[in-house]
Amino acid sequence: MPPLVECVPNFSEGRRTEIIDAIAQAVRGHTAVRILDIESDPDHNRSVFTLVAPPDALVPAMFDAIKTAAGLIDMEHHRGAHPRIGATDVVPFVPVRDVETALCVALAQDLGRRVGDELGIPVYLYEEAATRPDRVNLADIRHGEYEVLKAEIATNPNRRPDFGPARLGPAGATVIGARAPLVAYNVYLTTDNVEVAKQIARAIRHANGGLRYVKALGLLAHGKAQVSMNLTDFHKTPVHRVVEMIRREAARYGVGIESTELIGIIPQQALLDAAAWYLQLDHFDARMILENRLAE
Repeated sequence: MPPLVECVPNFSEGRRTEIIDAIAQAVRGHTAVRILDIESDPDHNRSVFTLVAPPDALVPAMFDAIKTAAGLIDMEHHRGAHPRIGATDVVPFVPVRDVETALCVALAQDLGRRVGDELGIPVYLYEEAATRPDRVNLADIRHGEYEVLKAEIATNPNRRPDFGPARLGPAGATVIGARAPLVAYNVYLTTDNVEVAKQIARAIRHANGGLRYVKALGLLAHGKAQVSMNLTDFHKTPVHRVVEMIRREAARYGVGIESTELIGIIPQQALLDAAAWYLQLDHFDARMILENRLAE
């Protein structure tokens, strides 16, 4: 079986379907690349694509997607609940099958160089591809979002990009990197009080002393308070542990969990771990699942 890399680009458009479709069409022009999923949210005003392809196919496809987004999304007029600094906000490469992280880092560097040189868009490298310790964490790069970065990029040496000019145009900047698989997961609360969601997010995220490998924000989405999360290592901090901590924190404010949602695609093992925990299955093995045995 050929090696595969996953790419999960986030675009700052979740409302105008014609723009989302145009970006998807730019990707589909590369026949080796498969779009597995597109999740768009009008309140976040953001779309998350999930792509898989052989390693050599992803950089040309993503370059065309970023070029298309840059021509259609004007960050001067963008408003949404989710933090962002650019039309193509973030582009992570993820090793999926028979690929080392080092190759994903090389893809990030190659794409970043092309985007900076040919499109004139500032590019920051993050996670495994970061060139500086203070750029490993995506939230640190996005500090202040597009509006603050626009004011600081030309004057603050710490905000100079890795590739491209030290100035922002209408397409803003793009963050490109390499990382392990993560779970993008949102929890909706039984309240519209966004301050409750912000307090819960603060309690559970690692940056404030909460659970390791959890990044969280409290937002208002679809008229409900939402705890929006990235779980960056579901093996070490499983999904069910996060859900139960949110449930306990929510109870402090007299609210509960109304529903949850996935953004993009989740690794099968994360769901198996949650099922085994909630069902209290002792000595569970994935080979006990009928479909897995049939697939063998």
